[in-house]
Amino acid sequence: MQVRVNPNRLRCGGTFLILFFLNPLIAFATPFFAEVSGTVTGPDNEPLIGVTVRLAGTTTGTVTDLEGQYAINSPVPASDTLLFSYTGFATQAIAVNGRTVIDVIMQTDAQTLDQVVVVGYGTVKKSDLTGAVSSIKSEEITAYPTAGAEQALQGRAAGVQISANNGAPGAGYRVRIRGGTSINASSDPIFVVDGFVGASLPPPEDIASIEVLKDASATAIYGSRGANGVVMVTTKRGTAGRTRIELNASHSLQNEVDRLDLLNADQFAAYQLEVNPSFEQQNGNTDWQDLIFQQGSVQNYQLGIRGGSEDVRYYLSGTYFQQEGIIVNSDYERFSVTSNIDISASDRLDIGLNLLAKRENSNSVATQETGSVVGVAYRFEPDVGVRDETGRYTQARISDRYINAVALANEPIDQNNVDQFRGSVYGNYQILPGLSLRSTFNASTNNGRSGFFSPRTLNPDAGINGTGNVRNGRNMSLLTETYMTYTRDFTASSLTVLAGYSFQRETSEFFAAGNRNFVTDAGYFFNLGGGSEPSIPNSGRSESDISSYIGRINYSLNDKYLFTLTGRYDGTSVFSDGNKWAVFPSGAVAWNMAREDFMSDSDLFSTFKWRASYGLTGNRAIGPYSTLARFSDVFVVQNGQIVNAVSPTSVANNDLTWETTSQLDIGVDVGLFQGRLNLTADYYSMETYDLLFALPLPEYSGYSTLLSNIGRVGNKGFELSIDTRNLVGDFQWNTNLNFSRNRNEILELPDENDIFYGSGPGHIVGLGSTQILRVGDPVGVFFGFDYIGVYQNEGEILPGGSFDQQLGGERFRDVSGDGTLDSDDRVVIGNPQPDFIFGITNEFYYRNFDLNVFVQGSQGNDIYSYTLLELDLLAGLNNATTDALNRWTPTNTNTNVPAAQSGRSRRSSSRFVYDGSYVRLKNIALGYTLPAAALDRLGFSRLRVYVSAQNILTLTNYPGYDPEVNYRSGGGSSGNQNVGLDYASYPNVKGVTIGLNLGF
Repeated sequence: MQVRVNPNRLRCGGTFLILFFLNPLIAFATPFFAEVSGTVTGPDNEPLIGVTVRLAGTTTGTVTDLEGQYAINSPVPASDTLLFSYTGFATQAIAVNGRTVIDVIMQTDAQTLDQVVVVGYGTVKKSDLTGAVSSIKSEEITAYPTAGAEQALQGRAAGVQISANNGAPGAGYRVRIRGGTSINASSDPIFVVDGFVGASLPPPEDIASIEVLKDASATAIYGSRGANGVVMVTTKRGTAGRTRIELNASHSLQNEVDRLDLLNADQFAAYQLEVNPSFEQQNGNTDWQDLIFQQGSVQNYQLGIRGGSEDVRYYLSGTYFQQEGIIVNSDYERFSVTSNIDISASDRLDIGLNLLAKRENSNSVATQETGSVVGVAYRFEPDVGVRDETGRYTQARISDRYINAVALANEPIDQNNVDQFRGSVYGNYQILPGLSLRSTFNASTNNGRSGFFSPRTLNPDAGINGTGNVRNGRNMSLLTETYMTYTRDFTASSLTVLAGYSFQRETSEFFAAGNRNFVTDAGYFFNLGGGSEPSIPNSGRSESDISSYIGRINYSLNDKYLFTLTGRYDGTSVFSDGNKWAVFPSGAVAWNMAREDFMSDSDLFSTFKWRASYGLTGNRAIGPYSTLARFSDVFVVQNGQIVNAVSPTSVANNDLTWETTSQLDIGVDVGLFQGRLNLTADYYSMETYDLLFALPLPEYSGYSTLLSNIGRVGNKGFELSIDTRNLVGDFQWNTNLNFSRNRNEILELPDENDIFYGSGPGHIVGLGSTQILRVGDPVGVFFGFDYIGVYQNEGEILPGGSFDQQLGGERFRDVSGDGTLDSDDRVVIGNPQPDFIFGITNEFYYRNFDLNVFVQGSQGNDIYSYTLLELDLLAGLNNATTDALNRWTPTNTNTNVPAAQSGRSRRSSSRFVYDGSYVRLKNIALGYTLPAAALDRLGFSRLRVYVSAQNILTLTNYPGYDPEVNYRSGGGSSGNQNVGLDYASYPNVKGVTIGLNLGF
């Protein structure tokens, strides 16, 4: 028999024996333990209810009662410290020192009430803010793993609408602040990262805060960049003190939000036989969606180091984000390094350096048009297998001979790589007390390469033996700014004056080449020389400059009356001589009513500030050389030989100038119950005139459009943000609510004429115009016939060209009342603009546990589904949804689903316009933070573990994949006219995440 002794157990036992025998001596040598009680009051000696009183380093504590009194009913060591914390007041650490009664007077936390907000070219105390600004904390930005900060902003700020371009890994987002201000020009906001105008966003983990500037008072300092709002991003920086190391890690599992209910093989065959009696069912029964979808995953890691001395402070961070898509062979990967250094070179001079290096890699699958993996998966016949008897991929046999979805997902290679480097150097010199000079130099470069290769095995019957192409592009931006700031405090007032100059140059260049008919697939697009039919190479370069003079005056009288005047004088190379320069001014006033004498006796309001602003901002969002007559290369045959030439493609317009947006904003900021309820409300009215509008030209002119300054668009709306501290103490409950309502309207068009246009996929022919620009309506409303069911008796059938003329056929409303159906019967059939959008966050804390519940939604918007139009046309061209099981037949007449009918024409109608409203549980997270005592033993400063879930619950009536759709409505000008469209998009995802936050 062997006896093993655990040395750890001996050490613990020995310690116990020593303490047992020495305990009497320790009792005499150590100050006594006692219960502690007292009263907590505010600066006005009024008792404070719900103040948290906690023994430092432990979870032992209590909260004050209705009289502001507390009592810790367990022995408190005389040498310990009590922590007193309360919203809106500075936390106090009070040493016990053997006392049994400790009364505390809490002091207002100036940092909480006068939070510093980043604005253009400076900062301002929140209490002195005259403009409409929303702030988002870093904790909200990193609440769950995201590929980019734009996604993290969704639902976080009033007046900001963000929607995914699609659910593909690394896909971008469409951002609109107070609606779209234009029709043909871009309505994208400008992003300013640490003062770099137009910079791309850093990883979410490196962001300290985001401010969204919305009204003209806040955005006019950016002049021609500010018409669509400004997003100010401040990255994390070092602080004096010991080095702190932070590790954040998470892993997520993801699946598609939903799937379409499609016909199986037998149901499909029955449907096809009604359209084509000679149809022969095959022996397969394939669920194509099941073959292309997989479980996706996300890995996200960040290691940050910060610290320094009073003279040198540093922040260094590395991040890695990797996402495996929910469709096979789609993925996204991001590496980045962020470094910020701040140096106090002397009492007067501060200098610093900001660096970002980032690499993004992605592998995509086709998601649009006839080559869409998703589109083919739902269209393809379910009665055939992946490969035929010869081993080749199967092709569609009832329509165009397109290849199946498994082949499209596995065979082509669609790869993108982007390398980005951004660097900023600044110097800030204190010339005199209150007078400083700041100069910055910023440079960024983006080098990207996209390559596509379709191998010979994909469709050997096509006879092209593979195709490949490569495109390389580089974008560079250089920005230098110098400005002076003068600040002076007088007896009853303060003044801040800013003046400066800015110059920015942006350069873009690209080249592209391609080939086909390859001998082998081995080289992919890296071996374009292996093909025998090269395409014509293409290349280009563009350059644009913008030069600006900026100025701002802030004046505060008695901390009650606030005034701001802002102006920017912009000049840009994209316009012709005589139209290059424009002035964009703004003014704002604010009245902090809570500081008036007649409210000094009120304990109800901690803040009550009225704001009003008016100003002009501009939009120069057109490409370089747009005012010039331009030519394109063409090839013609002369005497049997191909020769190159040029032909005119655009008309010159030397009168072209800026779009201008005027904006009135009236707002109020209210703080109640000593900061436990804070409310911000804004009403705004915006009008954009001299639109940069692509005016359609007659066909005989030889040109399609002429870019002109014609038309007006308006946006009016209301925004509300409410922050509440519902419960305080051991159990805390905080709520943040934001609500936005915007009304977009076209106020003027050329000659007041309607402008019709279409946005459907190119292979869905015959739709005609699907949208209309009309004075009095929002931009992008849907246009077509009003579907009212199916013909149930002969007397209902109306004559009219290619319209259904039999029982069970599609029935449309005769709007004109002339007894026939024609183009005059088309009307507005839907509005993609929501009635309102909202976001609600609830935070719960109990001891070391935290729970965060984030709900986001949109109400009143319509969706035009080209997906369901294609599936449920019921003309026998492809598979259909299970709604086809309820199609009209002589024995099933009580339905509004038309009969299956060969040759039915596609046309735009309300039949495929749906309510896109939704309420979504965007994120729910439960976390646990290790207590301070345990952290001390482990040598950590913070350790939090959490589990969260994203998009796990969506309430909607939309029958498609997902109500968050964005087909052809991403950034740029297309994002204004094409909103609320759905076609074969990569589905959004739902997932579960586990994560760790660790600090040293």
